[in-house]
Amino acid sequence: MLANFAGPMSEGLTTTMRGLIANAHGIRVDGPALPGLFQKIGLEMLMAVAMPFLVLLIAAAAGNVVQHRLVWSYDGLTPKFSKISPMAGLKRLFSKQALANLAKGIIKLILIGSVLTAMMWPEWGRLEGLLRTDPAGILPLAHILAMKLMGAVCAMLAAVAAADYLFQYRDWWGRQKMSLQEIKEEYRQTEGDPVIKGKMKQLRSMKQRRRMMQKVPKAAVIITNPTHYAIALEYERGMEAPICVAKGMDAVALKIREIGGKHGVPIVENPPLARALHATVEIDEAIPPEHYKAVAEVIGYVMKLRKAVPR
Repeated sequence: MLANFAGPMSEGLTTTMRGLIANAHGIRVDGPALPGLFQKIGLEMLMAVAMPFLVLLIAAAAGNVVQHRLVWSYDGLTPKFSKISPMAGLKRLFSKQALANLAKGIIKLILIGSVLTAMMWPEWGRLEGLLRTDPAGILPLAHILAMKLMGAVCAMLAAVAAADYLFQYRDWWGRQKMSLQEIKEEYRQTEGDPVIKGKMKQLRSMKQRRRMMQKVPKAAVIITNPTHYAIALEYERGMEAPICVAKGMDAVALKIREIGGKHGVPIVENPPLARALHATVEIDEAIPPEHYKAVAEVIGYVMKLRKAVPR
């Protein structure tokens, strides 16, 4: 931008200064004339540098748009007492972000200073010779050196800006992630407290088991493994198929057998049938058709025993 607009800027400023110097003897500076003179000179200088500054303004806005969308907010204009609080100022001054910005600023200064020193050191002899050079001959060399320095600074700042952008994005992304405690709290708010849900599930299971045990005395037969499985089946004449009123494994199976024994429910040991029924039938459901024959044989056997053994 400087390379493109250096010519027009210098021509505009040269014209202004040349006219000012050439007509210095006729310029009035008494009374209100002096403020008017400053206003005129300032306006002409502003017109000379207006285009470069406009480009810089657009570039600054474009840099923000590239990183994130535009956000229109008046919060920055709202008076806040925390901004004038000494304690809040000290916290901001020695915050993690402020220290990180300070470190980045120092690194930028070191890098840029090193690059400029490396570029200007070979020119040391030419710079000393400028003391004895005509002022008109200084300008071309100053222009060349200024462009070299500006180019190097822009290149270095571009690399630093890219690294800074990646650092800031990673830092922002890290702040968006929730901690383990926040995840637990969010899950608790949306799904409920896992401890309470576990207690409720345990209570429901206990109630279901209690209701199941209350139906065991009504069973026609209990088919066992003999120790690992127990399935209590209810059957009366006229029913399409026997219904499972209780089933369980290990301790539950032992409890079913215990209750059935107290109420005189026949207990039949048939390990294959017990395992098959436990895997395929649910409580309060009729047994599957593929087990009709085997269950019918068991129930028929139980009924023959009841007829043969009077109560």
